[in-house]
Amino acid sequence: MASRGRDRARRSRAMPLERADVARATNDDDKASSSQDVPDDEPTPAVGDTDVNSALGDVISSPLFYVTFGVAGGVGLVRALGENASFLLSAAPVVLLTVISKTSFGESLMKNIDDQRPALVAEKARRENERARARERSSLYGARRVKFLGDAEYEYPAHLDGSLCGDAGFDPLGLGKDDLPRMRELELLHARWAMLGIVGVAVPELLERYGVADLGEPVWWKVGAAKMNSDVSLDYFGLQGFHIAGGSGIAIIAACQVVLMGGPEYARYVGIDSLEPVGVYLPGDKDYPGGAPFDPFKISDDADEFEKQKVMEIKHGRLAMIAMLGVAAQAFVTRAGPIENLASVFSG
Repeated sequence: MASRGRDRARRSRAMPLERADVARATNDDDKASSSQDVPDDEPTPAVGDTDVNSALGDVISSPLFYVTFGVAGGVGLVRALGENASFLLSAAPVVLLTVISKTSFGESLMKNIDDQRPALVAEKARRENERARARERSSLYGARRVKFLGDAEYEYPAHLDGSLCGDAGFDPLGLGKDDLPRMRELELLHARWAMLGIVGVAVPELLERYGVADLGEPVWWKVGAAKMNSDVSLDYFGLQGFHIAGGSGIAIIAACQVVLMGGPEYARYVGIDSLEPVGVYLPGDKDYPGGAPFDPFKISDDADEFEKQKVMEIKHGRLAMIAMLGVAAQAFVTRAGPIENLASVFSG
């Protein structure tokens, strides 16, 4: 009896990974199918995200949910259940998605996607064809794009042919020669973190400096020490008591961060199909997943605008990475925050 119980437990724990592997294998077949051009005159079944996706899965997996109702709901639960609930609350999204995937409801969601997969793949191929034509028309891609040396005579790397957004022909060390897609994935990942980071560095100091909010310690590189050496509370927008783990010790905050990031990082490792077991089909790729969770305003529906936004994103991301490097260097030299450094330039 005990042996059978252990076998069932092992099968249960393996289930999400097995299901994700099956979905990933199926998605590889989809990619092969979608790489074939769909003739323009061939009718393609119209499939909207809401026709196949689970609304519950869309909500739980949406980044927009976390920065709005997720934060407010988390604060309310911590107030009701106490600070010790913050760690459990951080694990709630991953736990909820896992529970859904193991139920008969989750199996029905997965079956719904499998049943509509041929139409979904055809629709994905149609969109890719539209975007390819948009890149051909755009002056931001291909031979017509602006390169980092302009019209000067220079032998640009052969692997930078203008097919990627933001490709200015700059790779003096040849880092992208052997694995350009991987280098682009890492650049895009760091760019997005830097854009979030520079806002998180500047805004608290601005709010404190102009008396909008009392944050306890607004300078980004001093927050950790302040938290370790005092009972300062890290509240959202400086609103007293409006926090999830910010009132706990630094060990609890770090543990919550590990749990919160563990789920998304695992999903990124599994791939674009990691949410299919909970009924969420993402029509894009690993860099631009799309769908309701990652494109709630449907910007990608317009192929020309989508390709333009990709270029704008990577350019802003590169500026943000340089800005973060500058902010860190200034903090090391001046021992002050970026807003104080900026203000000193104009006041002196």
